Amino acid sequence: MNYNNLDFNLSSRERELSMSAAFPVLMRKVYVWMTLALALTGFTAYGVATSPGIITALYSNSVLLWGLVIAEFAIVFGVSAAINRLSLTTATLLFVLYSVINGALFSSIFLVYTMSSIASVFFITAGTFGVMALIGYTTKKDLSSMGKILFMALIGIIIATIVNIFLKSSGLEMIVSYLGVLIFVGLTAYDTQKIKNMLMMAPDASEASQKIALLGALNLYLDFINLFIYLLRIFGRRE
Repeated sequence: MNYNNLDFNLSSRERELSMSAAFPVLMRKVYVWMTLALALTGFTAYGVATSPGIITALYSNSVLLWGLVIAEFAIVFGVSAAINRLSLTTATLLFVLYSVINGALFSSIFLVYTMSSIASVFFITAGTFGVMALIGYTTKKDLSSMGKILFMALIGIIIATIVNIFLKSSGLEMIVSYLGVLIFVGLTAYDTQKIKNMLMMAPDASEASQKIALLGALNLYLDFINLFIYLLRIFGRRE
């Protein structure tokens, strides 16, 4: 009997078992982190919106408001770029901080739209997101090429949104909103497949693998939030 081959086969089998055991754990962490971040954003938004002092201080101070916006971008780009250098604890805390800041900035939706329409759009978003995430998870088709197209389209609607700040065109805003829904519906499926493929290659549930899962949770969180915003612009009823 060739004991070297036996050892190799056993170690290969152990790696397969380790991978199969780590993958569901990591995928579960992606959705747990994402769900907790959404809950934190929602509670923060509602808490700020129902606190007249905080909401007045926030939206009457342009320096504070822009500071929070800049902080959001800094956290997202910082975590994405430096995820390998950050500890899991630091990256998680930054994700939590981002969720809170996002919630504070989202507080304005409770002043603009009715509670019933916000709730309705949230459930529409959750259902749409769930379906597209399932498609991305189960499809055998490679969505990489679609992801590149969607990213270019995303840049296009960002430019259109900036232009419309000056034009103030309700028609252009509605067009951008519909395109935004289509883009983030597609990105949800694409990001889900990308996260699945990355985590399937993770040999274990080490800190390095969990940081990949955390970054995946951040991406899906952003997909959900943006999808919600664009759907709210279309279906939301104003106060």
